[in-house]
Amino acid sequence: MKALCWHGKGDIRCDTVDDPTIEDDRDIIIKVTSCAICGSDLHLMNGYMPTMESGDVLGHESMGEVVEVGKGHSKFKVGDRVVVPFNLACGECYFCRKKLFSLCDRSNRNAKKAIEVMGHSPSGLLGYSHMLGGYAGGQAEFLRVPYADFGPIKVPDGMDDDQVLFLSDIFPTGWMAAENAEIEDGDTVAIWGCGPVGQFAIQSAWMMGAGRVIAIDKVPERLEMARTHGRAETLDFSDVKIYDALMEMTGGRGPDRCIDCVGTESDAGASADAMLDKAKAALHIGTDRPHVLREAIFSCRKGGTISVPGVYIGMLDHIPFGAAMNKGLTLKMGQTHTHRYLEPLLQKVVDGDIDPSFVITHRASLEDGPDLYKSFRDKEDGCIKVVMKP
Repeated sequence: MKALCWHGKGDIRCDTVDDPTIEDDRDIIIKVTSCAICGSDLHLMNGYMPTMESGDVLGHESMGEVVEVGKGHSKFKVGDRVVVPFNLACGECYFCRKKLFSLCDRSNRNAKKAIEVMGHSPSGLLGYSHMLGGYAGGQAEFLRVPYADFGPIKVPDGMDDDQVLFLSDIFPTGWMAAENAEIEDGDTVAIWGCGPVGQFAIQSAWMMGAGRVIAIDKVPERLEMARTHGRAETLDFSDVKIYDALMEMTGGRGPDRCIDCVGTESDAGASADAMLDKAKAALHIGTDRPHVLREAIFSCRKGGTISVPGVYIGMLDHIPFGAAMNKGLTLKMGQTHTHRYLEPLLQKVVDGDIDPSFVITHRASLEDGPDLYKSFRDKEDGCIKVVMKP
């Protein structure tokens, strides 16, 4: 089959690889009908995520048609259309019983590697390094889905791929980001990053009762999407100092809730801390560029909440933890417990509360994937979200 594969920093290729096969009775194989490039995939492309190996199949936002099921599998049948959550969960362990599905104790088959780095292992992830399970991803013609009797969700008749594909990751991720922010009616919510997750965080903040949403980025197309589809006030960080602007907009109090949808590869222009972060990363003496997290801590009002859906990889430098402590901030973060949100968010799509397809700017084939990875990374051609049809 054809698949997008990682071959080193900046080197993504469309290769021919072996078709997946059933490995466990709980597995299914799907013929991928739609898959997407996620901002988290850029961390792989840019070489920030360790334990990648040449030839690894990428992709964790996928859906398709079931073509084979394991012997013990009874949830789905051949021909069903399903959306696959990006993280894997057994549905049975201590953490799954607590609905903390991204912390599943059983699905990371390389848990020892993660424990060495993090102290404990999160769940396995599709297409996202050998530290997180070494599972082949779904930017491919076919995908093996482990724990499929618990994870995927069946697509209702009459719904097209574009309406439901993003249940695999970015819609639940934006929703959980807003949920973690503990938004109360009328709150002012500041959201750093107007990429796909940021766009869904904006939508989710409104649905949770925000009175005001302020979106921060510098890419014109992203800011325009936040204004039009998101109905947000916008700030371009290349034009204004974000802290000063937020203080002015909130009468000096600061936003009630702050959401960091950027994570490890913050592009903060000429700010001194951002330039130092970039230099450290280039010299391999630093792993992350946490400018946004620093800015959110300074900007958030006293007693407020900071939510972090943006992916961080390793050790963060110069985090103003004293400010966070003395201001009484709450920080909530984590990979998305996707399984928790599949049914309720699908219902919101069915009910017409949201059409997630608004975020799509580019449609392509797998063969176009390597070039579109670069367009997405470099923010060229108005590229905000790529969907591929294998």
